[in-house]
Amino acid sequence: MITIRLTAAQAMMRWLSVQMTDEGERFIEACWAIFGHGNVAGIGEALHGIGDALPTLRGQNEQTMAHAAIAYAKTKKRRRAMAVTSSIGPGATNMVTAAALAHVNRLPVLLIPGDVFANRRPDPVLQQIEDMGDGTVSANDCFRPVSRYYDRISRPEHLLTALPRAMQVMTDPANCGPVTLAFCQDVQAEAYDYPQAFFAPKVWHIRRPEPDAQELEQALHLIRAAKRPVIVAGGGVIYSQAETTLLEFATRHRIAVVETQAGKGALDWAEPLNLGSPGVTGTDAGNAACALADLIIGVGTRFQDFTTGSWTAFANPDRRLISINLAGYDAQKHGAQPLVADARIALERIGAALGDHRFAEPDPAPRAEWFALADKATAAPNHDGLPSDAQLIGAVQRVAGPDTVVMCAAGTMPGALQVLWRAAPGGYHMEYGYSCMGYEVAGAMGIAMARPQAQVICMVGDGSYMMANSELATAVMLKVPFTIVLADNRGYGCINRLQQGCGGAEFNNMYATSNLVQQPQIDFVAHAASMGAYAEKAATIADVEAAVIAARDRDIPSVIVIDTEALTGAGIGGGWWDVAVPEVGDTDKLRQARADYETWLSRQQLVN
Repeated sequence: MITIRLTAAQAMMRWLSVQMTDEGERFIEACWAIFGHGNVAGIGEALHGIGDALPTLRGQNEQTMAHAAIAYAKTKKRRRAMAVTSSIGPGATNMVTAAALAHVNRLPVLLIPGDVFANRRPDPVLQQIEDMGDGTVSANDCFRPVSRYYDRISRPEHLLTALPRAMQVMTDPANCGPVTLAFCQDVQAEAYDYPQAFFAPKVWHIRRPEPDAQELEQALHLIRAAKRPVIVAGGGVIYSQAETTLLEFATRHRIAVVETQAGKGALDWAEPLNLGSPGVTGTDAGNAACALADLIIGVGTRFQDFTTGSWTAFANPDRRLISINLAGYDAQKHGAQPLVADARIALERIGAALGDHRFAEPDPAPRAEWFALADKATAAPNHDGLPSDAQLIGAVQRVAGPDTVVMCAAGTMPGALQVLWRAAPGGYHMEYGYSCMGYEVAGAMGIAMARPQAQVICMVGDGSYMMANSELATAVMLKVPFTIVLADNRGYGCINRLQQGCGGAEFNNMYATSNLVQQPQIDFVAHAASMGAYAEKAATIADVEAAVIAARDRDIPSVIVIDTEALTGAGIGGGWWDVAVPEVGDTDKLRQARADYETWLSRQQLVN
């Protein structure tokens, strides 16, 4: 056997550099890195040595580097991914939140945190967490519950099995998610005689599982018996590249479609069968169809509580569920008839079996009413007060082009965008599985890296922007242009409204109702400009429209700041969300909120 002597870190990077996709591209496009004593000597040397065969990107924060990598993978429909490496200690645990985000959203990312010394000679090393009852534990064990595959590389030869397992998980559509390879820092630098064949280029094919014959027949039986079916299109439609198949299926059989946050943009907003969104942030048209439906056909969705209105949106007492999903775990939720298969293949097989079976034409009136209300909510204000988030969305919508991608993650904007944004195919990117504040700026950078020809517009509130904005400097340094539209409502407006809706008093969400010595006056324009971005303050909605147009010609990020009011959400649509209200309290407002909560609890249909 021919061998080659390499350090473990050199072997890892060489192997990753030759893992290829069906399209002939490197699956791991690049490695984000912040070096510390736990990875600079081993992994740092190896990344320097591998050069452009596996490019290294430098960020400002381990969590946000990982957010950028995750957004890149999501934009690439899980066909490509990135790696992220950190030192031990806080550098490693900074990535735990990002790992959880990737886990919830079923997105591939390779996390390579440095770890303690496998030989234990210098224990405890700087930043080492010690478990006084278990000598095998390190801080990196925090990654176990938020990784789809976890391994600790404590011998150089562990790579021979760990790396293929890692790639298998990241390219497995049913088990896709974050992989953590905790890399002991002394082992990174140890040499081993690796088989030369280990470094031969390998092509990873993403499989498309066929449906089980019996599950397919059971699903067909439910569809043929239905009178008013509705399709719930989730992110699995997009990851399966089944957008065209879904449109053809829905059109041929005349079935209305609603889209989850992850699935929005699977169908063009102008498609007559597209009724918008379901559930908590649902359109009136979408929720009305879901309430009457006797069959809900989920395609690539987890049926998260926002999608189901905490299981009140599907109100027909006789309704049944079909769940088409690659993951058996997701397919059987809430008593659904599972159809474990690739979304595109499943729709093709069902469509072929149904032939010309068609349902009654959906009533176009609710859809027309939705757009009329959306036009009113997003119209430019005709008064001197501060604009709402809906009006800000309208400004961006009016100047959006076919290559615009709007993105967000947390706060008011996700719900408002789901109801109001008219998404072209592929023009919507929402991280709402984990709804992680701080994803926005880094995520926008990741999207722009994956789709350099698109105009990526990050719509973010001041709260999320304040949590994590440092990758704005990275985007400037890398010349990755995107546009941030920053709505400054001076606090956490979304949760402030939720707090009041649950019977509480305004408290600790808006700066004005927080226990502060002095109210902050944050100059977001100066802050963004200090990191090298182009930044300006918009006084009016018309100013925002002009600024978004002007941003298209820049090769650095643009930040457009506008003051907004915090009282109004989407302004239309919506449904119930199960947020527990205290059973006892001192105010009539709280007691009424609890009574309303119990009424909604009685409407939940948790199983078929």
